[in-house]
Amino acid sequence: MRRYQQELNPEKSAKAFGFELHCSPKDSMNLAYALRGLTLEEGKKYLEAVIALKQPVRAVYHNHKVHHQKGAPGPASFPQKAASYMLKILENAENNAEYKGFTPETMRIAHISAYQGRVIKAMMPRAHGRATDSNETTTDVEIILEEVE
Repeated sequence: MRRYQQELNPEKSAKAFGFELHCSPKDSMNLAYALRGLTLEEGKKYLEAVIALKQPVRAVYHNHKVHHQKGAPGPASFPQKAASYMLKILENAENNAEYKGFTPETMRIAHISAYQGRVIKAMMPRAHGRATDSNETTTDVEIILEEVE
């Protein structure tokens, strides 16, 4: 069983966890930084705008050699794959909140965290009998929604 990095009051919160997602941990960390503290509807609109290439995500972490984008101060990018995975997890947390009896309009993202998951190991054959690692990093994302009075 996975453990969350933070525990909130279970009577006022709903949570969702996505593990071993096939997207970049770096992009997921920047998305988590951008979504932290937003309401549920604002977060969903933000992620849909990122997927539609309308809203760039500012690169706070791992911003070396990241280009500047129109509409964002400093380096930014459009991590569509990570945004689509995070939107699914956010909708899952919303469904968990509805199941517990909360109204989605009063929920906000109290805790969101993204970090590197397990590395899927693979080898790519090369010339002269050599081989190169072809590993794939995965991402773990946890979201906790909290009811706002």
